Amino acid sequence: MAKFELKLPKMGESVAEATLTSWLKEVGDTIEADEPVVEIATDKVDSEVPSEVEGILIEKFFDVDDVVKVGQTIAIIDMDGDDSDEDNAENEEVMHSSEPEEEAVIAVEETISNAKSSVTNEPITNDGDRFYSPLVKNIAQKENISQEELDHITGSGLEGRVTKDDILAYVAKRSNGQEKVSTATKSSASNTAQKPVVSATPISVNGGDEIIEMTRMGKLISKHMVNSMQTSVHVQSFIEVDVTNIWNWRNRVKNEFQKREGEKITFTPIFMEAVAKTIREFPMINIAVEGDKVIKRKNINLGMAAALPDGNLIVPVIKNADLLNLVGMTKAVNDLATRARTGKLKPDETQDGTYTVTNVGTFGSVMGTPIINQPQVGILALGAIRKVPAVIETPEGDFIGIRHKMFLSHSYDHRVVNGALGGQFVQRVAQYLEAWDVNREV
Repeated sequence: MAKFELKLPKMGESVAEATLTSWLKEVGDTIEADEPVVEIATDKVDSEVPSEVEGILIEKFFDVDDVVKVGQTIAIIDMDGDDSDEDNAENEEVMHSSEPEEEAVIAVEETISNAKSSVTNEPITNDGDRFYSPLVKNIAQKENISQEELDHITGSGLEGRVTKDDILAYVAKRSNGQEKVSTATKSSASNTAQKPVVSATPISVNGGDEIIEMTRMGKLISKHMVNSMQTSVHVQSFIEVDVTNIWNWRNRVKNEFQKREGEKITFTPIFMEAVAKTIREFPMINIAVEGDKVIKRKNINLGMAAALPDGNLIVPVIKNADLLNLVGMTKAVNDLATRARTGKLKPDETQDGTYTVTNVGTFGSVMGTPIINQPQVGILALGAIRKVPAVIETPEGDFIGIRHKMFLSHSYDHRVVNGALGGQFVQRVAQYLEAWDVNREV
């Protein structure tokens, strides 16, 4: 029987694993070449894994919500169904030819296994802070590892997740006497290191109330936002910007630009260009923090928060944004925004961002206090552009006029970005925008 191993394909340099969200085929189903077999998710992007061959699905190795690493085998596909009957007959013959001694050994092993399972601990659960894969749970049950022991194992996986290697290493140490966890001792010794237990306020549900289950993306966003607030010390700086010149310039060139490039030019690429130029002047905004070390990023990859039809947000990334001219920036912004709304982003297109820009003005907000997109250290919110009365200074004197103005709101991580750097950065963005050349050709 010719078998094909369906593996999780590489989805980008920074994508190491994915969550299996749905099986599109069941064992016994016929599969055509290039037909999707399983749906997966990486952070906020959903994708399908197609089969490279045609055949019959004969084995699945993961369940829904399991985490699969790139290169791991997801399923087995039989490419030659005719041989399956012969193989089954051979297997049946082998089973019938087993010696009584072998049968006795199998019976003893089953008895031991049943005895072990009768004294195992309570089922392992996910406490909301940590995710345990079914494989890790099964090993914990088999090795009589309690929930509390498992919660104290240091994980090497994504976001501290306990991997198969972590729990097997713990089992090996425990069996060698190198690690013995006493729950009483462990609890008293780690009181200062454990996270404070915060009990949620009970919520009363009345007869007319509707309980809505959070979506997978909603859960991911919720966890990501809480993690960011617990990680970074958020500080904000605000500045008002006169964008009258940009407003008038765009109105003058937008029709010609669309006719020539086949693209609409919005305000977003103009702002993104200014941010990219400013980051080049202030490279210590383009950093990440790892423990007590600062990682200074070489590339300027701008994340662009985009609204989805279901109300959630996704952040596609414009790679090497400082190398793009305004035409290139416009095409990149429009392309990513369109594919974000239609769910056609590739997993790698939401990875490796070094700074994020979010346009809260799209929803009419004058300003906002955005939450930093970890592991970055800054995020800029663009407020709504409004017509306002303003004092205009001229050599002939001051007068009141109508101007187009907006607020820029800069949130930054005060662990590594002080008020001077955070304020100077957003001030320079404003200076670039206010000095816009109304005669610029594009």
